[in-house]
Amino acid sequence: MASVTQLEELIVPTLEDLGYVIVRLQMSGREPVVVQIMIDRLDEKLIDVEDCASVSRAVSAIFDVEDRIEREYTLEVSSPGIDRPLVRKRDFERFAGYEAKVELKYAIENQRRFRGKLLGMVGDDVHLEINHQGENVDIALAFDDIEQAKLLMSDALMEASKKELEASKNQDEG
Repeated sequence: MASVTQLEELIVPTLEDLGYVIVRLQMSGREPVVVQIMIDRLDEKLIDVEDCASVSRAVSAIFDVEDRIEREYTLEVSSPGIDRPLVRKRDFERFAGYEAKVELKYAIENQRRFRGKLLGMVGDDVHLEINHQGENVDIALAFDDIEQAKLLMSDALMEASKKELEASKNQDEG
């Protein structure tokens, strides 16, 4: 059976041609195998049901032709959601100003998990403002050392998402 990386390499060109990027691809289960693909639009507009259906049709066709999953599988395509994972350098720039949780592969001074306000990227480092002993401190975390990161639900994030949804609706109506 193909690995997650092999499946990604197989479908990335088609998804990019359609205007999408993979946020995360995961496989789980045995019978059937569940292939979960979280997508984002290259134009950074909100993902809707038709986007998920379009990607699902394209990926299903590729999987059927290439036959890289040797067992029965279920394909699930979704948006990253409001409290989305942060996986690309662009994500850390795009969501600067919002609260995030970052977990490193290795501990720095006995700490692997950090929570704070994203300040963006400087070179290959993610900058995060954290509260350290009552003071707000800017820390730099090497992008390559990040195990996983995600936005945290907050009032500011909810408000921005609401505005983005309204703007998207207005564009569709206009």
